[in-house]
Amino acid sequence: MNNDELYIKRCIGLARKALGNTYPNPLVGSVIVHNGKIIGEGYHHKAGENHAEINAINSVENKDLIPESTIYVSLEPCAHYGKTPPCALKIKELGFKKVVIGAMDSHDKVNGKGKKIIQDAGIEVISGILEQECIELNKRFFTYHEQKRPYIILKWAESGDGYLDKDFKPTSISNTLVNQWVHQLRADEHAILVGTQTALNDNPSLTVRNVEGENPVRILIDFDLKVPENFNIYNKEAKTLVLNSTKEESKDNIRFIKIRKENFLPDLMNALYKEQIQSVIIEGGCFTLQQFINAGLWDEAIVIKNENLRLKNGTKAPQFNHTANKIENYRDNSVSFYTSK
Repeated sequence: MNNDELYIKRCIGLARKALGNTYPNPLVGSVIVHNGKIIGEGYHHKAGENHAEINAINSVENKDLIPESTIYVSLEPCAHYGKTPPCALKIKELGFKKVVIGAMDSHDKVNGKGKKIIQDAGIEVISGILEQECIELNKRFFTYHEQKRPYIILKWAESGDGYLDKDFKPTSISNTLVNQWVHQLRADEHAILVGTQTALNDNPSLTVRNVEGENPVRILIDFDLKVPENFNIYNKEAKTLVLNSTKEESKDNIRFIKIRKENFLPDLMNALYKEQIQSVIIEGGCFTLQQFINAGLWDEAIVIKNENLRLKNGTKAPQFNHTANKIENYRDNSVSFYTSK
């Protein structure tokens, strides 16, 4: 691994610290290097606050070294005025010797403009260093902007004999270790979605009780509004979107959005895109999960299996014929990870 790659790897590590907190902005890390020594580093903590490059610049003690330094950044510096001024202009103004970029930003407001501002100022720019890893870091952001839909993760837990519950009643399948991990997964993603049946059967809160982190946006697909408003999903703990076929209104943290029942997936994707939801875990019930699987509308799938548990009767797990990229064991549970081709 050469030096450029080493420093971009550090940028990625810094950026990851803010996972789940930067929506609708991407995860970005930045490192400033002078004569082979890191003299500043920073990352973007949350939307509306300083970008990674500015945090890195502010952390440099001796600012006189900047014109002799290289700034590394995992994503192309922004070129537009949002809640903060463009980082590309700041880099130009301070006159860095060189800029090294991990991935270019496909977002239409940036897309090469940041790099051009810096190059036009006569500063050397290299881009595409560890590009795949930098794109992977912002797979949610890129999917959202390029495909106009959230990044979709399917998730369910099944028994060794392939059931989601026993006799159609809520049944705990995964162990405490996996449950803790699932809460972390929720904290890392933007939203979590369930269907009517799951909400009625399990009365879930869909919050991150066991870990530090933001509660994800809750999404309920409930066409006929069968789920009573005194259920946990309607409590004040998180923003909640209720997709239904009768009403469109907002009150407090609840927003009702109208979509068509027939062939609802395109409408759903559209609604979530408009709500700026960048990633969603589909935790829903066999029917809901199967719709996504059949449509090929998913980016990752996570299947938890309790091999020793035999439930014999109940809701069958979704039909899903794919090969896992990796399998991890948490005591008596296995977790298989899949990526859509």
